[in-house]
Amino acid sequence: MFFRQNKENKENKENKELVKIAALLIHAAKIDENYSAAEEKIIIKTLQKIGTDNKNIDQIIKEAKEIEQNSNQILDFTKEVKNMDEKGKIKIIETLWRIIYSNKEVDIYEANLMRRLAGLLYIDSKIMGNIKEQIKKEKT
Repeated sequence: MFFRQNKENKENKENKELVKIAALLIHAAKIDENYSAAEEKIIIKTLQKIGTDNKNIDQIIKEAKEIEQNSNQILDFTKEVKNMDEKGKIKIIETLWRIIYSNKEVDIYEANLMRRLAGLLYIDSKIMGNIKEQIKKEKT
């Protein structure tokens, strides 16, 4: 029973982390006031890659939407990403740019969000620019 509780506690912790990461991705998708099915598809695909199975995805997305709607700052969401290794951070940044470019254009709110995130996540502006250009080329 002790081992099952530890496994459940670990899964709960991982789910909470994924909810916060999903909330950040949803925030980026909603910032231009145009949250599309294509953006949600990108978010789901990313969550599947970083650690959840399909049965939890709907619940994680639902919780993330609630958290994102009730929060007034992105610091709540960035803590989990900040604790990731460099490779994980890059994966999230790529996803954020994919979400932003899913409608083929970047508005001022999206650009501002990415500048703020680069600072909060300690991502070098050159790396951020390279990722942005890579994703932009994919989308054109």
